[in-house]
Amino acid sequence: MTSKSELGLVQMWWGNGKGKTTAALGMAVRALGRGFRVHLIQFLKGGIKGVEAFEEYGELKALKRFENFSFERYGMPEWLIGKPTEGHIEAGRQALAATARALSSGQYDMVIVDECLYAVQLGVISSEDLIRVVKGKAPHTECVLTGSHKRLPEIEEIADLVTEVRKIKHPFDRGIKARLGTEF
Repeated sequence: MTSKSELGLVQMWWGNGKGKTTAALGMAVRALGRGFRVHLIQFLKGGIKGVEAFEEYGELKALKRFENFSFERYGMPEWLIGKPTEGHIEAGRQALAATARALSSGQYDMVIVDECLYAVQLGVISSEDLIRVVKGKAPHTECVLTGSHKRLPEIEEIADLVTEVRKIKHPFDRGIKARLGTEF
């Protein structure tokens, strides 16, 4: 039986398929069910201006019911398409600082750093800065990194588990947009 003292690995979930955040949040539910303390930090998820359903994702509504769950969201109220603005970069800096605090504190059994790999891919933060922060984590804190359609070998190097989520087929390719309760 695994105990909290056996935690401390770095997991990386990346790829062009749907389910990276979903997998990480599934691990959060599993950990919370065992009484572990879970903290979620979200990069690039500041909601979408004027779209109320994106102000609070369904998974956050559910996870907030657990007393051992906490979260922080960082990002602009818009999708990042193309080159990041200074606002995106500043939100990325704030999210990275929050990640450093959470990972190094020893306060959490699991820290999920959602979409941080996209933040690297899109130039919001550097892979060197993310690696430095991850290497500074408390020894028994499990770290879960998600995001990116692009392979990031330098981050893979420090991870204990690397999973590529690969798209075979997606409803969006047929014009079906994100749906309430399944994508957000």
